Amino acid sequence: MTQSFIWRRKALKIGASALATLALPPVLAQSAAPVRLALIESMSGPFANTGEAVFRNLLWAVERVNARGGVKLPGGARMLQLDRYDSKGQNEEALSALRAAMDDGARIVLQGNSSATAAALLDAIDKNNERDPARRVLFLNYAAVDPALTNERCSFWHFRFDAHADMRVTALMDVVRNDAALQRVYLIGQDYSFGQSVLRESRRQLAALRPDVKIVGDELHPMGRVKDFSPYASKLMASGAQAVITGNWGNDLTLLVKAAREAGFNGTFYTFYGNALGAPAAIGEAGIGRVIAVADWLPNVQTPQSAAFYKDFRTRFPKPADDYVHMRMQLLIEALAQSIERARSVDAVAVARAMEHADVSLAGQRGRMRAADHQFQQQLVVGVMDRQGTPGVQFDVEGSGYGFRVLRTIAAERAEMPTTCKMQRP
Repeated sequence: MTQSFIWRRKALKIGASALATLALPPVLAQSAAPVRLALIESMSGPFANTGEAVFRNLLWAVERVNARGGVKLPGGARMLQLDRYDSKGQNEEALSALRAAMDDGARIVLQGNSSATAAALLDAIDKNNERDPARRVLFLNYAAVDPALTNERCSFWHFRFDAHADMRVTALMDVVRNDAALQRVYLIGQDYSFGQSVLRESRRQLAALRPDVKIVGDELHPMGRVKDFSPYASKLMASGAQAVITGNWGNDLTLLVKAAREAGFNGTFYTFYGNALGAPAAIGEAGIGRVIAVADWLPNVQTPQSAAFYKDFRTRFPKPADDYVHMRMQLLIEALAQSIERARSVDAVAVARAMEHADVSLAGQRGRMRAADHQFQQQLVVGVMDRQGTPGVQFDVEGSGYGFRVLRTIAAERAEMPTTCKMQRP
């Protein structure tokens, strides 16, 4: 074991220890041993903002469970404890974090921001669970949406709570197919499994649904390494594209749309994540009516329960920069709590078997786990960017003055897609 590896392990443990009681009510922090959850994400580097945003979401969800007394078990209630481990945006660091988390006693791992990292973690977890049954680990995925993870690479130990890329593309195409003026589209994405799958499925569905639309650009760029997207914006402008389809997220999305705006692009962006993490502020007025985003939920879903849910989040995290809330991450923690209680145990096999049948609701949003492939099924919504205060836009994003008005609501049964998973169960 190298000195650098030992140092990393110590640093990870120190970081986890410092945050160990963040999700525990003070009075209960010294009671029965908590159920430890290990969040493995980029907490430093170019995607640190996404890691911090995920942590806030999961922390809020864990606090909700603990506020009602934790998870009920035969030996007494136990609190949930959320520890964080910095992957630094690197697969090897994520694997080191996984080992550190397991050594610290965590048997529930949470990750999502990068399908490549998710695949690496899943491979390690599969191998660990086969050779070391006493230290089996469950992997709860809230955002890694490469379809392969619940198809040919499906695993009994992995559960995905986000719609996968093909499901999201299908939801966007529900809007694209009705855009009669669209004739030329530019495809661009991050060069890794997820970005590749978005472009591949977009090509397939455009050919099937809109064969009259010409693809005038189709390219991938390095993930997290491009600091200046102006060359890409120049190619976009030269192509004559009327719309862009992209799965970009984090700074790769913000910098892309900012460069396109500065280059004078006034077409439509069909995005997976155009509603989050700085994108609306970067796009500004140019995005009104032109930036489309697909999500499991949007703050402007027009129900009283949804509005109350969002207001509660903003009360907990009042800074505009912290405004990044995902319903699916709340449902993930609710599903975990439900599954532990139904299993009457924290044993990984028992909890996984219970989670195969998880069915949870919160603030009017319901989701259920499909046992065949461990792909969560829930409704999706497609929204368009508009000024706060216009009809249907009660709430903005990150204090930008811009929010997303819901254009389409796709019921869970319509969003559902078939799977090729051949699940192997212990």
